[in-house]
Formats: sequence, C-alpha cells, structure tokens
Amino acid sequence: MSDGSDWNASHFGVTLDSATEQADQDATVGVGRIASSSIYTPAMSTSPRVVSLLPSATEILCEIGAADLLVGRSHECDWPRSIGDRPVLTAARTHGNDPAEIDRQVRESLSEHRSLYELDVEALAALRPDVILTQNLCEVCSIDLAAVERAASAMDPQPTIVSLDPHGIEQIFDDLLTVGEAIGRAKQAESAMVALRERYWTAVDFVNPYEPAGEVAFLEWLDPLFVGGHWTPQLIEAAGGTHSLNPAGAKSRTVSPEDLLEAAPTKLVVCPCGLDLDATAAQLEEIVTRSWWGPLCAGLDEAPVLVDGNAMFNRPGPRLVDAFRWLVSWLQDRPELLPEAFPVRPFQ
Repeated sequence: MSDGSDWNASHFGVTLDSATEQADQDATVGVGRIASSSIYTPAMSTSPRVVSLLPSATEILCEIGAADLLVGRSHECDWPRSIGDRPVLTAARTHGNDPAEIDRQVRESLSEHRSLYELDVEALAALRPDVILTQNLCEVCSIDLAAVERAASAMDPQPTIVSLDPHGIEQIFDDLLTVGEAIGRAKQAESAMVALRERYWTAVDFVNPYEPAGEVAFLEWLDPLFVGGHWTPQLIEAAGGTHSLNPAGAKSRTVSPEDLLEAAPTKLVVCPCGLDLDATAAQLEEIVTRSWWGPLCAGLDEAPVLVDGNAMFNRPGPRLVDAFRWLVSWLQDRPELLPEAFPVRPFQ
C-alpha cells in the first residue's frame, strides 16, 4: 500500500527466511543509520544532500523548511508539488486498478520474497547523497530498508540512512526531530514540531469526553477488506470515536464482511491506501453491489464518507494533523476545525 499504510508481509502469512535476514544484517555493516539507540553521522557539508524514498519523510523534510536539500525522491513523493522536479529513483512493480488484482500481485511477490519496488541504484549513487530517508514499517508501502542498505553500502562515502517507523502520532512528531538532527537543522525541526503539536492539541480541546461519537469503521482497502491500523485507530479514539475492529498501534488487518457488520458502526470512512477521491469512488461502484453493503449502510447515522487516503491518512507525516482536525470537526460537529480544501465527500 501507499507509504505508511499498514500492510506488510505479516498480513499475508509471509516472513522473510533466515538467509534473507542474514543478508539484510550483513548489508548494514559500515552504513550510517539513525535508530532509537544510536546515531552515526558521517562527515558532510553544512548543506547535506538528501534523498527521500518515503513520501511522509519528504513532507517532513519540507515541513522543517529543508526542501532545498532534497536532490532525489521516490515515485510516490508527490507533495508538496514544488518537489516534482527532483529525480525519481523508484518504481512500483504492481499495476492495475482492481483492488483484488493488486492484492493478488502483492501476495504473490511477498510469498516469493520479491520486492514490490525497483530502486535505480546507479542513479541513487550518482546523486551522492549524504542522507537517505526511508522506512522499515511496511514492505508493501515503499522500498524496503534492506534494499536501501545494500545500495548505500556500495557508496563511497556511505550516506547516513534514517529509517522512520512510527506507529502513533507522538512518534510522528518525534520523526521531525529525527530528520532535523540528521540534516543539521534541529532548531528548525523543533519549531515545526511544536507548531504541529499545537494544531493537534488545540483540536483535542474540542472533543467532548462525556458523549461518545460512536463506532467508526475505517476501510483502508476494499477487496479484501482492510481496516485502519497503527496511528489511525489512535486518531479516531482521540477525536471521540471508537474503532473496535482494530486497536491503536496494531497493524492494519483484514476483516470479513461479517466482522464489519458485527461491529455495528454508526459512521463509515472509506479511505483506501494510495487512492484519491475519484479512484476511491470508482472502486466503490462494484463494492456497493455486494450483499453486505446495504445492511452496513442501514446502521449508519449518515452517508459513508470518502477521504483521499493517499494524501491524508496513509502517510505518517505532517498532514496527519489535518486528518485529525477533520476527524474532530466531523465527529464533534465542529466545522470551524475543518482544514481548508480537505479532500472529503459523502458517498450517496
């Protein structure tokens, strides 16, 4: 799925074999990598060259005010629009518009231990990055960490690899500090983080703790059905709703139509990974013909809402604060919190 969405190999009953794991460990030798326990930073200029292979990391970099450092990006790094002129270094190996077919391709690739993405190693090396921003949260979302480490280990000098793996909103705020430290702009990163936290907590102030906003079903994929995970249940609960189909911090998971109906949601968000509003509406046209759709909608207290998941919920970056403020505006009936031009619309 799109960056930071919550699919990964474990959802498909697949684990990396020991040989692959050992190869991945060997690839880390000599490669600078920022982790929670230690920081290694190679010698770099005062203006480090940064490659981002993760859309949310690109947005974090720009939120800090460091877009000028970005010299390369992944094919999914499309925001802000101003970075569209940077060289693209990755490509997806899955193709198609049918969600079931995409799911089949993903499962097949993972079962054969094949990456879902291609990395242009030669182009990456030619950019001479000092810092590479990537992730290890989800093999389905973006290029896997092991592939990046293998590529970086062959470079001279070797770049610092910053792997961002948040599971909740607090860790996403911390990621701004991590990136800021890695690129030498810690002060700017702290200011950006404080501003985001303020926007988050001022929205929390509008949540009525004494009147639950109801059960929310949040669909991140339509065939098979996946419900939200990681930060999404946390944001729903912080906005006053409940999300009984998956707890905060857990990976997104598949559910059956029976599971969905048993949860008896009063509100439904359709927010597939990697899809904008028009693509989401197009996929729903087939889903609404299924026998369970009518009974599901009959229990809702309003029409299902479609949200641009690719822009708002799937990426663990700064725009999650906008997503949260929309949730509060919707669940608490506080329209003054609705971010301008937020990509949401009812599905009739």
